[in-house]
Amino acid sequence: MLSARPSETQTATHDRVYRVLRSRIMHGEMAPGQALTLRGIGKEFGVSMTPAREAVRRLAAEGALFLSTSGRVSTPELTNDRIEELAALRALLEVELASRALPRAHIALIDRLQSINMTVAEMVTKRDAVGYIRSNLEFHRTLYLRAQAPAMLAIAETVWLQLGPTMRALYGRLRRTEPPHYHKLIIAALKAGDEPGLRLAVRSDVTQGLRLLVS
Repeated sequence: MLSARPSETQTATHDRVYRVLRSRIMHGEMAPGQALTLRGIGKEFGVSMTPAREAVRRLAAEGALFLSTSGRVSTPELTNDRIEELAALRALLEVELASRALPRAHIALIDRLQSINMTVAEMVTKRDAVGYIRSNLEFHRTLYLRAQAPAMLAIAETVWLQLGPTMRALYGRLRRTEPPHYHKLIIAALKAGDEPGLRLAVRSDVTQGLRLLVS
């Protein structure tokens, strides 16, 4: 029976740490400016410093973590200019992804989006910020997968990753009592095959909340 070589085992360990931390950051489980330590990561995951360091470096390269010159690791605290830039990127990328998905938006996709939106509503009722962000991103990702534009979607996910902690802060400010109004407009536009309406609904949905942070 063959066993994994040390380099393969180390890569698998690093990837596990990276994916768990990435999910936490993207879904707002960490606040803006929250500090992390390699020792703390290693202890939590039961790994040595090397895979912890590699996971942190990878996330820092994606803009999900900030590394200071002193070696301090933290989630980013975004300036107003940076939030505006990322909101503009969301508007550009996600409107295009939705537009490309429209010709492939069959009834099964629409049914799936409606089901996810029910989960979004449930998370709002429970005041579950992380659950809300997770299901909201699932709504968007499910639609954009139909665009069959993996490179564009990967860039969009990197933007979500950079915004994760900020989205958690935004959720607390909005005090939502119902799911996003624009989700219903997105679904209606998909049903009608209305591309201009879809583009407007997506643009409004991905930028409206972020604008509140910089106003």
